[in-house]
Amino acid sequence: MSQFFNALVSKGFFGKRIRNGVHMFSLILFVVVIVCSVSNLLVPEQSIFYVSTYTITLLGKYLCFALLALSVDVVWGYCGVLSLGHGAFFALGGYGMGMYLMRQVGDRGVYGNPDLPDFMVFLDWTELPWYWFGMDQFWFAIAMAIFIPGLLAFVFGWLAFRSRVTGVYLSIMTQALTYALMLAFFRNEMGFGGNNGLTDFKEILHFDLQSNETRVGLFFLSALVLIIALLLSQKIMKSRFGRVVISIRDGESRARFLGYVTDHYKVALFVYSAVLAAFAGVLYVPQVGIINPSEFSPINSIEVVVWVAVGGRGTLYGAAVGALLVNYAKTKFTAVLPDGWLFALGALFVGVTLYLPNGIVGFFEQRISFLKGDSSRELDSFEVKDKKSVSEVEV
Repeated sequence: MSQFFNALVSKGFFGKRIRNGVHMFSLILFVVVIVCSVSNLLVPEQSIFYVSTYTITLLGKYLCFALLALSVDVVWGYCGVLSLGHGAFFALGGYGMGMYLMRQVGDRGVYGNPDLPDFMVFLDWTELPWYWFGMDQFWFAIAMAIFIPGLLAFVFGWLAFRSRVTGVYLSIMTQALTYALMLAFFRNEMGFGGNNGLTDFKEILHFDLQSNETRVGLFFLSALVLIIALLLSQKIMKSRFGRVVISIRDGESRARFLGYVTDHYKVALFVYSAVLAAFAGVLYVPQVGIINPSEFSPINSIEVVVWVAVGGRGTLYGAAVGALLVNYAKTKFTAVLPDGWLFALGALFVGVTLYLPNGIVGFFEQRISFLKGDSSRELDSFEVKDKKSVSEVEV
């Protein structure tokens, strides 16, 4: 096996690591999604090749988490901004979609009220809050589900980066942000369902959410959005903007000395990452059937950081790989020992930090580089090909 692997490397099979890594992952993902979709819709249930609707939904959820991990990798791996609050943008996007889905229930709810969601009827509300108006329109709801997290990221990022808050202080502030939102959304008077959140969804765009076809469609859409986000993020990081961002990560004071307004670059990247997280939340809710304040929990945001670290930060597709692997492990582990997952997650993070500091993807890239005899430069898992130093970036 080792000789076979060496032969592949020597023939250039793994040649252009960063340029092809995202493309190869995207191609593999696309093929797997097509195969799983066909196996669910066309293969008889009695066949060993049949993929159940439960599995399709579970994989769709994993893909949403992969998109969320990508959003964190964009700011952490390439700009050095460790956010522990991206779960807030994910949850806000999810609530936006949840509001639309609740408006589609109409008179099919428990109380049969065509104008008010069940939880509002239960709380004796007589009319919709102003911020619920328009949420029965799909495109308006999607726009708000993306705009609100983006606006929050812009305001927070502008205030934080203009004040030059960095390092652990910024991480704590992002964690405080998501915790404050969690406490707010737990309150019934906020109008978002309180502790129970939003659930009992019926349909999306007149498609039954419980049907196999709808589940497969959402699964395919999640994969498509993830692939587009990967390719777009790669293009951004290879652009002049991306080189400046990497220069800020490696030496913000030098970038500022050369005349770059580093705050603007960091805010723009932070907003972009928040939009990706919001998209993940939008795709997540119709597949799992519920959104509640627990999605704001700071532990969720910390878990995302672990996914990125396991996969390999600064590689884009490594974040997606980490999210898929860790969540698959979580599904299997919690089925046997549900109370022990957080301990296992902590042990995993410590192990990766000590023995795989560049993550799984970074480890294999280093191995490939070593076998190719590329000793001209050290392989850093969160560098991009043809990276320019801060002094080489054109002003």
